[in-house]
Amino acid sequence: MKPPAPYLPPVSPALSDADQDALTDLYVRGTPANTLRAYERDLLYITAWKSARFGTPLDWPESEATALAFLLDHARDLSDASDTDVAREAAEALIAQGLRKSLTCPAPSTLDRRVASWLAFHRMKNLTGPFGAPQVKQARAKARRAAARPPAPKSAHPITRDILEQLLATCRGSRRDCRDRALLMLGWASGGRRRSELTGLMREDVSLKEFKEKGLAWLMLLETKTTAKGETPRLVLKGRAAQALVHWIEVGQIKDGALFRPVSKSDRVLKRRLSPDAIYQIVKHRLKLAGLPEDFASPHGLRSGFLTQAALDGAPIQAAMRLSLHRSVAQAQKYYDDVEITENPATDLLG
Repeated sequence: MKPPAPYLPPVSPALSDADQDALTDLYVRGTPANTLRAYERDLLYITAWKSARFGTPLDWPESEATALAFLLDHARDLSDASDTDVAREAAEALIAQGLRKSLTCPAPSTLDRRVASWLAFHRMKNLTGPFGAPQVKQARAKARRAAARPPAPKSAHPITRDILEQLLATCRGSRRDCRDRALLMLGWASGGRRRSELTGLMREDVSLKEFKEKGLAWLMLLETKTTAKGETPRLVLKGRAAQALVHWIEVGQIKDGALFRPVSKSDRVLKRRLSPDAIYQIVKHRLKLAGLPEDFASPHGLRSGFLTQAALDGAPIQAAMRLSLHRSVAQAQKYYDDVEITENPATDLLG
């Protein structure tokens, strides 16, 4: 099944062809790449769900009855439903297409994201979505509460400093080792970078003007999840992390273009950039070499590990956030709370 074309702004008779093209281009340029990919996946899922559930394509605007059915179908565990249940039959069709993993109730965050995408498609077409209707709105709130569950960590364990040292010890002398050492150290020491931020770095985003004199390397992140274009944060690397980055740039002969690149089996540095999935494979590979389970941590463990280590070392949360670029103090505080509660004197009252 081919992904449907993105539902961008509809053709308006008031606009010329050039203006219509400019409006479509504005939507694409003004939306982060990860969000566009999420929109495409959600649109594919929603389209397939309605086709399986009602045998019809999406309507614009969509009816309140369809929106309510979507919420009800995704607010219960369908593995307990009868084989003739229409919601279960639709779910099984989605599983057969590889669009759904199981009959169990999806996470509230997944449902919220799909609803948000559906609303975004309506706004793109200058239409009002059905999810603002009182009954639909109330059902959505009840579905969220009924399916509430503790959020699963993005990484099974944080990659704290001791774990990071074990991973770095597996990086020896090949170009691939040099790249992985630099990637892991930059990803951790610069505040816990996301995969998209690591793969998006260009050689032009790295300044080494102060490296020889002060041992500093400066990074510019052109766009992150919590900052927009024009708000380019500058982050600093020092010590071993800066040295590892400079060594990789020299060994990989990175003069321009992508900073982190694939390395062939013959240890030749390629020109294209690493994919976000490659970061996952690198972490998985280094965990295995270090004698740890491959699922011990994910790339997000670099981010959670940085904040956890900052809390363990007593670094002020504001200082850690200046590097992690967390927008919410409450979000960053979770890592500090997990550490601080073990040091709370009240936990020793029984002796």
